[in-house]
Amino acid sequence: MDNKPLKIVYCTPALYLAGGMERVVTLKVNYFVEHYGYDVTIIITEGKGKPFFYPLSNKIKVVNLDINFEKLWNCSFLKKIFLYIPKQYKYKKLLTKELLRIRPDITVSMLRREINFINDIKDGSKKIGELHINRANYRNFEKKDSNIVKKIFAKFWSNGLVCHLKRLDRLVVLTEKDREAWVELDNVDVIPNPSPFMPSTVSPLTEKRVIAVARYSHEKGIDLLLQAWAEVEKKIPEWRLDVYGDGETSSYEKMMDELYIDRNRCRLNGRTNEVEREYCNSSVFVLSSRFEGFGMVIVEAMACGLPVVAFDCPWGPRSIIQDGEDGLLAENGNPSALAQKLIDVMSSSDKRSSMAVSAHRNAQRFNINQIALEWKHIFDKIRES
Repeated sequence: MDNKPLKIVYCTPALYLAGGMERVVTLKVNYFVEHYGYDVTIIITEGKGKPFFYPLSNKIKVVNLDINFEKLWNCSFLKKIFLYIPKQYKYKKLLTKELLRIRPDITVSMLRREINFINDIKDGSKKIGELHINRANYRNFEKKDSNIVKKIFAKFWSNGLVCHLKRLDRLVVLTEKDREAWVELDNVDVIPNPSPFMPSTVSPLTEKRVIAVARYSHEKGIDLLLQAWAEVEKKIPEWRLDVYGDGETSSYEKMMDELYIDRNRCRLNGRTNEVEREYCNSSVFVLSSRFEGFGMVIVEAMACGLPVVAFDCPWGPRSIIQDGEDGLLAENGNPSALAQKLIDVMSSSDKRSSMAVSAHRNAQRFNINQIALEWKHIFDKIRES
């Protein structure tokens, strides 16, 4: 093997969003260029002219193909298909041109639109897929209200997806449960996401405050959290709940009124740029998601010394939380079960303190140094094959 730095291209939609995938990609590539000397290029399709949300090393090159698939978001299903085809053709043409120009050793796809053709690009690079969501919710076609066209399209797409994934050199998922879900594949590795920070201080657990950090969207289950909190605040009135995240809160504010939730003890806040400080000013973290690819906020909260109460949803929480040791898992989708677990940990300072110690200790296994090393092993192995 020559001594040239490993050349890697990442294909991901955007870098201007404050999402978990954007955060993880940025964290990893920054580490790779600074500690391993890798030559990294990120190829994106969205957000032309928009600043990157997370700081990116100036050693990393970014190519924006300006396809703008986001224009399709508000179109009808049939119109999306009509407009999608020429955009996808343009994406394939431009990505092929860039990969032939760059000639990377490895191309990492975040398994978005390029998965349909990435294996056919003959640029000499090994192809790795990186999946940040569990199989059941990957490319959710809204099964409950799908019409016949959607159902046919979804089945056709899903069958094709397995064929594409089989052709990858490796597919990397976040948990063992995710690996088990892809029964047709024999090329799957498991590497969890790294924690974006390992704070120098931890919460003193003095504030009677529960914190949640999540988008105001259906999958994050804020509605379920509010139903649970309506029960909790009746039993433990001296505590309060603060939620931080992006999105529209009006429907949830209305729900609070319908549930007679005290607005002085439950606040729906916007996104915070001081999330570490907010964790350390809290004493319990709660996650109410209906499903999670991983649940990076769980690791963040644990790193700050917070016990975690979460729904046992597919598949992230169970792969992070050791139930009864550093947190508590509640029956998925059951607000009353979540409420009881919250009451359990909120009612006992001894339990909170014990879980907090375990949480901080157990979060260390998601340190970026360890996770980056696991990726390095895969890159080295695939490069030599």
